[in-house]
Amino acid sequence: MSPMANQGRVILAIDGMQPEIGHEVLWVIRDCLSGEILLAKTLLSSRNEDLVALLLEVTNTLNVPIDGVVSDGQQSIRKAVRLALPSIAHGLCHYHYLKEAIKPIYEADRHAKKELKKKVRGLRDIERSVTNEDKDLANIIEDYCSAVRSSITNDGHPPLEASGLKLQENLTLIEQSLERMEKKVLYHHL
Repeated sequence: MSPMANQGRVILAIDGMQPEIGHEVLWVIRDCLSGEILLAKTLLSSRNEDLVALLLEVTNTLNVPIDGVVSDGQQSIRKAVRLALPSIAHGLCHYHYLKEAIKPIYEADRHAKKELKKKVRGLRDIERSVTNEDKDLANIIEDYCSAVRSSITNDGHPPLEASGLKLQENLTLIEQSLERMEKKVLYHHL
């Protein structure tokens, strides 16, 4: 017995993946509950007529009711679902919904990250200035510069990770480490 027969219903997810502009789009329709791929087919276009045909092809093979459809909200998909499955609820997938809802926070976080990056400029000058220093000290300073540079370039995965907050956290950890290092050096020189 198939997983869908056991669950007694399906929630369809439809998405198109286009590796390169101008090439065919791979359309995938899967059941959200079982994760089973129900149809994968390439199309030259994303016209709603073509998508209606895909949806009907899947619905004609199912022996359980469709409780809903989720997608990224692309206009052609919305129209195709309305035409092929007029009585079925169609919603935005959680990831895309979250991505839309988080836009104002994402923009504020992006601005904060930009401002934080301004405060840690000049790493190259610091690295150049330690060439005449003790080799161990120069290595330590270069390691700290490398940690700052790595933190600056880590962008995370919006909307699920706020790169500005992550940068703030990393810079705080680096600053705390520098303070501990400074105390050790002062303690050893006393």
